[in-house]
Amino acid sequence: MKTLGARLAIGTKRLLRPAVAVAAVALLLVSTEAAETARYRVGVCDWMILKRQKLGAFPLAKDIGADGVEVDMGSLGDRPTFDSKLGDPVVQKQFLDKARELGLGISSIAMSGFYGQAFAERPDLRLLNDCFATAKAMGVKVIYLPLGVKDDLTKRPELRPEIVSRLRVAGRAAGSDGLVIGIETSLDAKAEAALLDEIGLTSVRSYFNLANALQNGRDVVAELKILGKDRIIQIHASNHDGFWLEKDPQVDLPKIKAALDAMGWSGWLVIERSRDAARAKDVKYNFSANAAYLKRVFQ
Repeated sequence: MKTLGARLAIGTKRLLRPAVAVAAVALLLVSTEAAETARYRVGVCDWMILKRQKLGAFPLAKDIGADGVEVDMGSLGDRPTFDSKLGDPVVQKQFLDKARELGLGISSIAMSGFYGQAFAERPDLRLLNDCFATAKAMGVKVIYLPLGVKDDLTKRPELRPEIVSRLRVAGRAAGSDGLVIGIETSLDAKAEAALLDEIGLTSVRSYFNLANALQNGRDVVAELKILGKDRIIQIHASNHDGFWLEKDPQVDLPKIKAALDAMGWSGWLVIERSRDAARAKDVKYNFSANAAYLKRVFQ
């Protein structure tokens, strides 16, 4: 892991240099957002609204009624790094300018490529440097890292030492840049809290997904309370497809809000799924309904 740490440290420093030109723009965006930030903000995933790494994600998010966008680093496959345009300062500025123009925020930078890739087994993690450099240049604090099917610790517990080791190295590199890695796991809250405590870094936290609890028959409110305010960095506020959040018999948003209020938590609630089965491909129809309901409950 020492070699990985060296790659992360060197790569981050190297890759950040081209992004300096947009740093002032990013800082202005962040300070503007801070002045206008509500306790709870509602976002959408750009890949789920079919606008992955597209400038059009912002006007669509505005039409949907969201407060911002979770921007993805792009597909991964067998490449050494993500298929991303966001390493280009010109593209970064276009995204930041469009967000500012529409009064939207960028909630997080996502590495959705790890839904199907094994973070614990990938031989070269220099792609993390690209993600960290992009986030820092764009003034975004949170990195979303799903520990997906191939990193499922409920089925592959033998990966735990490697995941802990890698996240300690990655977390230190992220923390030195003022970033937080939000991990999504399939673990229950008690086990996820233990994992985070073992990693032992405030720069690695939980990116909680309502669906993980709901689809495994767990009590969402109890899970949130176990993890606690300080371990949760952001929340994917969605369940499986089939129902909008308002019509989903598994989802009790007012109860979830009451629990988060009592915890003193605040932050982004990002919509990922919860699409009406009859019109699953109608992006505006589904995401507008979910955004409106989240805002009605949380704002």
